Order: sequence, then structure tokens, then C-alpha cells
Amino acid sequence: MKRFSNLIALATVALSLSGLAHSAETKAAKPDLAAGEAKATTVCAACHTADGSRGMPTYPILQGQHPEYLVKQLTEFKEGKRKNAIMGGMAAALTPEDMKNVAAFYASKKAKDGSAKNPELVAVGEKIYRGGIAKKSVPACAACHSPNGAGLPVQYPRLAGQHSDYIKAQLTAFRQGERTNNAQMSAIAANLSDKEIDALADYVAGLR
Repeated sequence: MKRFSNLIALATVALSLSGLAHSAETKAAKPDLAAGEAKATTVCAACHTADGSRGMPTYPILQGQHPEYLVKQLTEFKEGKRKNAIMGGMAAALTPEDMKNVAAFYASKKAKDGSAKNPELVAVGEKIYRGGIAKKSVPACAACHSPNGAGLPVQYPRLAGQHSDYIKAQLTAFRQGERTNNAQMSAIAANLSDKEIDALADYVAGLR
């Protein structure tokens, strides 16, 4: 009986320590939005604007983007898995904590709506986005990025309202092998024509 009581006591202590460790880990992992804003203002604002909103169309809109996805991209820029001379240099100076804070700051902002420009392209883009192109083995974009372009954390970024110029540039980079940090997207983009890329980029810009 005494031995059983001792085992119970040990188990209780172990659970308590586990709970304390988990609590401390959770507290440590919570991003600091103020620190993220400060870092974004000094490091990122020149290209992405102060709050990651609708700046130059060649740069991505970061407002409302999944923080996990942003951290993944920053990490891959830093490690050289995603190639970009400017972003590689910027990410090199960021710690993992900096990345989490900056990502959380941008994610905390409500993304502004964008708009498509060409009605004819939009119709083609919608067809591809929602249904894919079976004869080219191109799956529906909505399957991963969701019907409204909201995406999923970590793997699939939010696309709704993104600059069409930026989307076009990234799909082209995937197709040409200039961007290599996502094998799935490289395989899909390899089967898209210039017109199909233009159509998808324009359609995505107007998603909301």
C-alpha cells in the first residue's frame, strides 16, 4: 500500500512538472506584437509598407497572411532554400524569435480587398482555380488554397486580394525553376501557359 502511495505521489509530481514546463513553453512561444511591429518598421517597411498592406505590386501583401507560412518563408530565405538576393539578406539578420514576432504582427492586420482587372481573364482564371485543367494534370487551386483564397496555415498561403503582378511572378518562377522551395507548385506551374498564369493571377487578385 505504501509503495502504491509513493507511485501516486511520484506520478502527481511528474504531471505537475510537465504542466509547468508546458505552461512555460507556451508563454515563451507567444509572439510579441510590439516587437514584431518595431522590427517590421525598421527592416520590412521600405518594401512592404508599415503594415504590410497594398504597396508596390511587385512585392507581396503581408497583411492577414498566415504567420506560420510567413515564418516558413523567412526561414527558407535565411537558409537559402528560397532564393532572393534582397530577402536573403534581410532574413539573414532575423532570429527565429524575430520571425515569429514579425509574422504575428502582419497576421494580426486585416487584409484589404483587391480587385481583378480583365473580365475575360477572370473567367478563365476562375475555371482553373475552381476546377483545374484535367488534361494537363493541373489540380484545382481551391483544393489547397480554399475556394475563397484563404489558404491553410504553414503550407498554403492566403491568396485572396494578392497583387496579380506578384502572383504572376511567383507562378512563372516556379515554372522556370527559379523558385524551388515547393515541389508541388513547381510541378503544377510547369503545365501552365502564360495566358493561364495571367488568368489565375488576375482572378486571385479579386478573390475575397
